[in-house]
Amino acid sequence: MNIYQEELLDHYENPCNYGTLPNPDISHEEDNPLCGDRIRMDLLVEDDIIKEVRFCGHGCTISLAAASMLTEKIEGKTLTEIKNLSRDDIMDMIGIPLGPVRVKCALLALKVLKAGAYGIKGWPGEEGE
Repeated sequence: MNIYQEELLDHYENPCNYGTLPNPDISHEEDNPLCGDRIRMDLLVEDDIIKEVRFCGHGCTISLAAASMLTEKIEGKTLTEIKNLSRDDIMDMIGIPLGPVRVKCALLALKVLKAGAYGIKGWPGEEGE
């Protein structure tokens, strides 16, 4: 488990693909109202393939590390492959057990990514949050 914890900490302290893209094809941003974490993802897509990805935001170690790890995982993938990513894929990537509140932190980047890929502007039931 220490290896996973060290990898999470490394992604938090030295995030991969951190920043923004000047003219992204897809850009989406969401927050976790329970803790205040906020993630934005920018994607450059050519022929349905993710050519470049960047993320920015603020949050806890788990949310930022998950975003960094996810950007590494998706570069070169198709939009269809991204749409098929699941909660289990993220939890396997994280590699350590998380409590319910931390699971929301870990899944924030996936929520942002999928909302952008599907063109979703808001999630059902979250209008007032």
